[in-house]
Amino acid sequence: MTTEKEVESKMQATLDHFKQELKNLRTNRANPGMVEGVSVEVYGTHMRLKELANISAPEARQILITPFDPQTASAIAKGIEKANLNLQPVLESGAIRINVPPMDQAVRLDIVKQGKKKAEDAKIAIREIRRKSNDTIRKQKADGVLTEDGLKKLEKAIQEATDKFCRTVDELFTAKEKEIMAV
Repeated sequence: MTTEKEVESKMQATLDHFKQELKNLRTNRANPGMVEGVSVEVYGTHMRLKELANISAPEARQILITPFDPQTASAIAKGIEKANLNLQPVLESGAIRINVPPMDQAVRLDIVKQGKKKAEDAKIAIREIRRKSNDTIRKQKADGVLTEDGLKKLEKAIQEATDKFCRTVDELFTAKEKEIMAV
């Protein structure tokens, strides 16, 4: 794999991770992503909720969790309570309903703050990939594998990829921020 493609794939992996992190941020609407990653202790081990049940949002302010094995419903409810998401699960005949309360302004601002930190962490990771890649190609230049022109061309391509991915992170966060702040 060429250096450019390798850099792009690493940066894309960072971006994909950031998108997943954004899904976990709470908005005013019920979203299955809010509880997918909750760890539940069942069968003597810890499993993620999305491995144990179907998760859907039948209404704007409600999440419905239907366990594959109805006997795990109480363990799932306990796992959601332990996850400290400020959500109250309600057990009803082998399924769990969660009514998502509306957020006040202070909670919204706190969630936006968490999102900003996640966006900044993603951009830091992208810039770290750039730094390591630049170090690698400079070493190749010193070893005589790359020419001066080849080095400059690769540095420019790496910087362009960095700029593109940082812009994408900013755009994704801005869209999520609007979603969170919507009343």
